[in-house]
Amino acid sequence: MPENSSRQSLIPNYLYSTFTKNSIDLEKYSNGNPTFPYSSTAAATVPYSVVAASPNEPGRKIKMYSPSYYAACTVGGSLCCGITHMAVTPLDLVKCNMQIDPAKYKSISSGFGVLHKEQGVRGFFRGWVPTLLGYSAQGACKYGFYEFFKKYYSDLAGPENAVKYKTLIYLAGSASAEIIADVALCPMEAVKVRVQTQPGFARGLSDGLPKIIRAEGYGGLYKGLVPLWGRQIPYTMMKFTSFETIVENIYKHVTPKPKDECSKSMQLGVSIGGGYIAGVLCAIVSHPADNLVSFLNNAKDATVADAVRKMGVVGLFTRGLPLRIVMIGTLSAAQWGIYDAFKVFVGLPSTGGVPSLPTPSPEFVEV
Repeated sequence: MPENSSRQSLIPNYLYSTFTKNSIDLEKYSNGNPTFPYSSTAAATVPYSVVAASPNEPGRKIKMYSPSYYAACTVGGSLCCGITHMAVTPLDLVKCNMQIDPAKYKSISSGFGVLHKEQGVRGFFRGWVPTLLGYSAQGACKYGFYEFFKKYYSDLAGPENAVKYKTLIYLAGSASAEIIADVALCPMEAVKVRVQTQPGFARGLSDGLPKIIRAEGYGGLYKGLVPLWGRQIPYTMMKFTSFETIVENIYKHVTPKPKDECSKSMQLGVSIGGGYIAGVLCAIVSHPADNLVSFLNNAKDATVADAVRKMGVVGLFTRGLPLRIVMIGTLSAAQWGIYDAFKVFVGLPSTGGVPSLPTPSPEFVEV
């Protein structure tokens, strides 16, 4: 067996592969599982050098799982999260205030009315700077490390188990990435929530950040880290795993042709549609923790138990949920659209789905 073949993992290669003469019989790996994305007669290849050619610039290539590949995913993640979260700042502001003061902000429409009356149009974008910086850093870590951990765990599992337990690998990879991403996000999230929900606290990042540090020390910036993990880790696990599954099934059952025969615009449309559905699921799963994050960043020395007592169990699951579903569904769709558009621009395939495969080799060839 070639020395470098031990570093190849099957899940990423199935998602982004070029084909060589070395083929693997997937009947063995799928174990007859009808849900496996390939037919029992299909075969995937494990190339020694995996590259993705730009659809627009044929001479431009990025080697898969190289430093350039992870750098591209990191930049794409930063762009898609930072831009989209900043764009929905007005929705996020109303949502946070509905969570903190439901008596004053009774509904989405009345919430916008209250904000406009008290703060004017400029009030709708309070906290946009920490939002942009915080979610840019989070997105960079989330998408970059997801690609890294997905490859890493696939290699650890080995070829057969990587295919058999691909959903668990998606879950583990996204959870690992989010743990790191939230450490990057937490300080900016603390500033954002207070600027948006405490009138007079600060104008924005420049005076809000030092004010928290002076009052509570640097630990005050990370007071909401555990609830943030509680919100974001399930959110991201649902986001990436459901997206991968939804997109795979769209290409299998909805599109008229396999992914690699679809136009780039159709592939981006699939990414956006799959991203919106995944976002709705994310919002529902992570909403109780989102309420906790807003409460704890607004009440000094408050605990999770205090939040549950004040909001009630039902309120924890439902307060602000309709607006968050709209916001997160839109966010997720836009993020996957921007992320995959950036990947295609730099010469990488869009995320998810299964390319059509050549006629399988009649025999198993170990690589």
